[in-house]
Amino acid sequence: MRYVRVEWDGQLREARLEEWTEEGALEVTWLDRPLELGGTPRGSSVRVPREALRAPLRPGKIVCVGQNYRKHAAELGKPVPDEPLLFLKAPSAVIGPYEAIRRPPESERVDHEGELGVVIGRRMSDVAAADTLAHVLGYVAANDVTARDLQWRDVQFTRAKSFDSFCPVGPFIETDLDPADVRIEVRVNDALRQDGHTSDMVFPLPHLLAYISAVMTLEPGDLVLTGTPSGVGPLNAGDVVRVALSGLGTLENPVTTRTRSSDKLRP
Repeated sequence: MRYVRVEWDGQLREARLEEWTEEGALEVTWLDRPLELGGTPRGSSVRVPREALRAPLRPGKIVCVGQNYRKHAAELGKPVPDEPLLFLKAPSAVIGPYEAIRRPPESERVDHEGELGVVIGRRMSDVAAADTLAHVLGYVAANDVTARDLQWRDVQFTRAKSFDSFCPVGPFIETDLDPADVRIEVRVNDALRQDGHTSDMVFPLPHLLAYISAVMTLEPGDLVLTGTPSGVGPLNAGDVVRVALSGLGTLENPVTTRTRSSDKLRP
């Protein structure tokens, strides 16, 4: 099943996606409560424009995995880690499809990173790898946008990963997907930049989720980003970036420049 979040009649509503028409409209059926709380469809379907789509989740936390593809580690000049490299991304970075990624003036290089996102459905604490996928609600296309120059400058990743608009997700959550071999393609202005498969991960998904759940409890609605294949590259104002994952649709976002009242932030 596919689930979306839609702004409709001044409200943010969750729905099951019934059909995506060639004209770009959506046929949806509203849920009686949030999906992670067991929401079920109620009533007849309605048609809404694609522009009404919003990010299909609002995670309590976003846990990310770095350098989880060998070729990506190599292009960054980094060794493949001996164990998963974890970092957090601010939930306020989340945006939905068709919303703008805003390049901050503090950064001279902002990169795309197409990834498989995993939405947690059941509370996870120290779960064995063999049992982890039973705790997953679904999967979503994601873009772990990164201010690359600030990442190198700061050493730790918080600022570089957490600017507002730096976590596009969508267009929908898919609950029926085999995450073991999902193709990840990223195009910028129709030029192919990234092309990989989740089968190339250094640490496969069950291992990742077990490792993370041994460190921190994962709650329903949390988002895990599983790493990006090689081919990351810069995004400039005026670009359109499309992250396409097999079975998960295409996440499309334009790129703009964010303005501030001053050129630099000062203490």
